[in-house]
Amino acid sequence: MAIGAALQHWSSLFFLVLPLALWWAWRVLHSTWIVPRRLGRALQSQGLPGTAYRFPFGDLKQLARLAAAARAEPMPLSHAITPRVHRFYHDLIREHGKISVTWLGPTPRVIVNDPTLVREVLANRSGHFRKRRHNGLVRRLANGLVSHDGHKWAAHRKIINPAFHLEKLKVDRKKFPAILHTKSLCELVLRFRCWWRQFCSKLGACMVALQKMLPSFAACANELVARWEGYVGYVESDGAKEVDVWLEFQNLTGDVISRSAFGSSFSEGRRIFQLQSEQAQNLVKMMNTLYLPGFRFLPTRLNRRIKANAREVEELLRGIVGKRERATKEGRASNDDLLGLLMESNVAETRQAGSSRPIMTMADIIGELKLFYFAGMDTTAVLLTWTMVALSMHPEWQHRAREEVLRVFGDSQPDLDGIHQLKIVTMILYEVLRLYPPVVQLDRQAHEEVELGGVTYPPGVVLSLPIVFIHHDKGVWGEDADEFRPGRFTDGISRASKDSPAFFPFGWGPRVCVGQNFALVEAKMALCAILQHFSFGLSPAYTHAPFPVSTLQPEHGAQIMLKKL
Repeated sequence: MAIGAALQHWSSLFFLVLPLALWWAWRVLHSTWIVPRRLGRALQSQGLPGTAYRFPFGDLKQLARLAAAARAEPMPLSHAITPRVHRFYHDLIREHGKISVTWLGPTPRVIVNDPTLVREVLANRSGHFRKRRHNGLVRRLANGLVSHDGHKWAAHRKIINPAFHLEKLKVDRKKFPAILHTKSLCELVLRFRCWWRQFCSKLGACMVALQKMLPSFAACANELVARWEGYVGYVESDGAKEVDVWLEFQNLTGDVISRSAFGSSFSEGRRIFQLQSEQAQNLVKMMNTLYLPGFRFLPTRLNRRIKANAREVEELLRGIVGKRERATKEGRASNDDLLGLLMESNVAETRQAGSSRPIMTMADIIGELKLFYFAGMDTTAVLLTWTMVALSMHPEWQHRAREEVLRVFGDSQPDLDGIHQLKIVTMILYEVLRLYPPVVQLDRQAHEEVELGGVTYPPGVVLSLPIVFIHHDKGVWGEDADEFRPGRFTDGISRASKDSPAFFPFGWGPRVCVGQNFALVEAKMALCAILQHFSFGLSPAYTHAPFPVSTLQPEHGAQIMLKKL
């Protein structure tokens, strides 16, 4: 009887598990064989050059082998970084051309190394291109604007815009020509006065939003300078002190985003900063492996760590948001930080929409705050790091930048009005962003059949936009494309390249990074403070090794010799 009952139990379990196993096997077969073969035939029939699909890894093993080889070789002190940053793409473009096919796993990627086509994809006027689906991985790091599409993206962008400077002014400027279509001079004057009041009102509101964050920028920059003065104080007056500025700038931007996002909740913000940094590293590991349906639910060490980090970040953010909501109800809340501005804008947009439920839920706000950390911390940290490296390699530009900073500010604390006068510093930052873009490539996925550049792409194909290769293309920027020449930006971004424009460090089109002004003002504030107090050069210990993780980072740090002025 016992044996019969056991057999019956196992038999029932077998018939329950069998359909699930068959479903999973079908999903694996469908995603790693049937769909890739269909997409591959559609691309090959149009004559696109590139590699053929090899079940099930595609070119992943080759990519990993070439990346390891590139990292193992010493790199000369040069800005010609593309062979090290992405050896696989470098070799593929050289062999097959600027538009070519590769397979990273069972998904075809078409490299689009043409700025005109990149602008068309990022402008996305037809609505056929969307952010690439990452099976929930990206959402664990930053489930905000970066992962939304359609109506939800538009609603969130509208709410977030007021916290990030001058985005709304673009809409107002487009309305200006309509003012001229009037029948009388009196009506023209009245319309212009109305438009000007609205423009000034929005300009003032946006400037106030950024002004509220300037104390956080200034406080963190002053603390950085004081800390470095302490380091330099341990050496002789005419000596220099070695500092790894990559670690220093990570701490700086983590502190800035913690203070500017949460104000008084600074210690909690530091813990979130640490967790999000680890999550970014884990995400890259996951995305560079073959994805199988259901793999992220397996209890591997990496999956468990990612889930644990995500839970802790969400608990910390939920607590911070909850405290702010209670303070708002009690009338003692402040909107002097990103969280306050975000919640204030959410309430205003919800009222305007006449909705009884908030447009952005608690989960939505937490997702956007996670994105603030990921984008706001890493982007500015790598920009400042590569700027210090570049100015150490080119001391003549360091001297010119310092002269400009001292002429505008002297020994005074940098302010927003003066920052907007910094032409040479701005040119330098643009050139660093060109040579060392924080994100080396962007991906967009076709969700409907779409024609681009004479090729029809079926849904499911990923278009890989290799920003770092476009920024180093001699056909676009000239024969000196791999050289540090900030003067190319003398007349602005639009005239810096032959194919105008071909500068995409913050993306392009409607999804251009909403925090780009935040990042640039923060970088200028920190760089001005450094130039006022220190001269610097590369340490003998420095190894030039740019390598993409979540952003383009110095693999072995960035050791700089600091000397107090």
